[in-house]
Amino acid sequence: MRKLLLLGLMGLALGVALGLLIGWVLWPVQYTNTAPAQLRQDYRNDYILMVAAAYQVEGNPDAARERLARLDPEQPTRPLVELTETLIAQNGRPGDISMLIQLAEALGVTTPAMGSYLGGAP
Repeated sequence: MRKLLLLGLMGLALGVALGLLIGWVLWPVQYTNTAPAQLRQDYRNDYILMVAAAYQVEGNPDAARERLARLDPEQPTRPLVELTETLIAQNGRPGDISMLIQLAEALGVTTPAMGSYLGGAP
């Protein structure tokens, strides 16, 4: 009986180890074409920065609003405002903050924190 229990536990351990090896090393899940709303927060922040950079090149606020709506369809500018204020509070890179503020101004969503960063009123 003891031998049977030991053999069962060894089989279970081997099965778990083999499952982890297959799932994490040999054939891990690879996400492609993930919607921006499903991204991790750091990637969402990168996405917002890319939208702001695209706005710098294109100068099209409607396209920027449409891209931001992929993160939050009901309030597309909310993630932009949140990231901008977070970077201002954390003394983020001035170039990033400037891009985000220019986009926020184009979309009409400036806040007092943004205005004080630029040295003017919102």
